[in-house]
Amino acid sequence: MKHSHPAFEAVKPNIGSSFTSLKFFRNENIKSHVWHYHPEVELIFVCGGSGKRQIGSNISYFSDGDLVLMGSNLPHCGMTNENTNNDYEMVIQFKPDFLGETIWELPEMHRITQLLERSKAGIVFSENIKKAIGKKIVEMHESSSLERLVKFIEILDALASTQDYRILNAGKYYLQTQVEDNERINLIFNYVKDHFKEQITLDEISELANMRVPSFCRYFKKITNKTFTQFVNEYRITHSLKLLAEKPMSITEVCFESGFNNFSYFNKTFKEYIQKSPSQYRKEFNFFME
Repeated sequence: MKHSHPAFEAVKPNIGSSFTSLKFFRNENIKSHVWHYHPEVELIFVCGGSGKRQIGSNISYFSDGDLVLMGSNLPHCGMTNENTNNDYEMVIQFKPDFLGETIWELPEMHRITQLLERSKAGIVFSENIKKAIGKKIVEMHESSSLERLVKFIEILDALASTQDYRILNAGKYYLQTQVEDNERINLIFNYVKDHFKEQITLDEISELANMRVPSFCRYFKKITNKTFTQFVNEYRITHSLKLLAEKPMSITEVCFESGFNNFSYFNKTFKEYIQKSPSQYRKEFNFFME
């Protein structure tokens, strides 16, 4: 069975540093292509390119790069692959107590403490913040020792000071506190990632999770705040956004390539999620990019 073991990622800080800072050139960070989790908080900056943002139960599309902050043990999937066409990707990982526990009690750290609390549900930052902070992340990565640490705290403070962000997982999101749930949910998420173009029945996904159908439905709703059907539909709609934006395919082809086997159902579901028709979305996206 594919992905029968959930991916727990062990993260080691850079030598001589209290946190990890990594730079990946295009296509280089492909190891993160399965759903995985780790106790470290993670800040990811993707310079250029477009792709799927898969964090917790939120699946969304990004274009022209991305800047996201993900809290401890929040399951997520890689941002970039061979189709992203990004210039590079910066990944910063740090334990919530990497500066010690008492420092977070200082009044100067109050904003950053609140930021880390919000990050438990995943945060995506706006266009302007993404560009400004992206440059600072590169500068920080190229610095050494104490200068690197000071620049990193300045980055966290800048992110904590802005209102230009969006929380990705609305409502109470349970996964960051119950790691045993991560193992089961990662199995489900990876299965959907690999099979969303096919029909996935509640019977087969419940069997995969080793649960009866009614128990599975209650469990999935409690964990993700959405039904399994809603989650799969979001996965398919997000894939269709990518195809509409990037591929010269007809809308009917996009529908079937995204796992929908009924064109009118695809149109109806697309409008529910995006508030416009597929053709209108493609037209507006192309106008925006021009």
